[in-house]
Amino acid sequence: MNSSQQVNISKASSHSAISEGKLTRWLLSTIALSFLILFLLLPLFTVFAEALRNGWQTYGKALSDADGLAAIKLTIIASAIAVPLNLIFGVAAAWSIAKFEFRGKVLLSSLIDLPFSVSPVVTGLIFVLMFGASGWAAPLLDNTDIHILFALPGIVLVSIFVTFPFIARELIPLMQEQGSDEEQAALSLGANGWQTFWHVTLPNIRWGLLYGVLLCNARAMGEFGAVSVVSGHIRGETNTLPLHVEILYNEYNFAAAFAMASILACLALVTLAIKAVLEKTHGLKH
Repeated sequence: MNSSQQVNISKASSHSAISEGKLTRWLLSTIALSFLILFLLLPLFTVFAEALRNGWQTYGKALSDADGLAAIKLTIIASAIAVPLNLIFGVAAAWSIAKFEFRGKVLLSSLIDLPFSVSPVVTGLIFVLMFGASGWAAPLLDNTDIHILFALPGIVLVSIFVTFPFIARELIPLMQEQGSDEEQAALSLGANGWQTFWHVTLPNIRWGLLYGVLLCNARAMGEFGAVSVVSGHIRGETNTLPLHVEILYNEYNFAAAFAMASILACLALVTLAIKAVLEKTHGLKH
């Protein structure tokens, strides 16, 4: 076989590989795009289409309903309490696991993942068994005016439980990758623990921290299963936004149900937008 034949065979093989690569990319792109349209964009479009089916006046009336406003307010309050508490826990847990060696480190890391392996409904039932009328904490609460179940504290507790892995799991690999050299250098120069965290650790993790807070907040505001068990479904008092959507839909008040659901859909869109900005900024940073 002469050199010209070898060159021709090489060109033919290269052309075949390029053609096969283009075909594969086109096929995979088509499948992915079809999946996004069918399972994400189409349902999202349906939510807004149904919400506005009877016009903007009906849509505005649904959003201004007293029970709807109470559900929105409760959702915001519960998230405003759960997310900062998870922020404190997530940073502390991530810093401990990534920067120090101690007995029980593996156990702590495993416990952080516990909410991922427990059904939200089971989570709600656990808190019912703890704080219900026959729960082990019932004797402690009988002589007080503190109400856990069917009240804001119960909703906050289950929200914290189902969302607390998000910030910690976002920060742990980031801190482990960065190591502890900078913190040790700061301490050797006379900085105390708080100064080291504020001026060295926090700037290095800020994008991951913001991303974890974003995911935590989105999950807290959209949680249904665990909140449904402990809320009692008291309309205008303990119904969060997802629960209020369910009630309206079960009452065949579809316009109002989809109008309230559109708020959650807007939250999802805002979350995706902020996520994209954070990822872009994070990529430019590093």
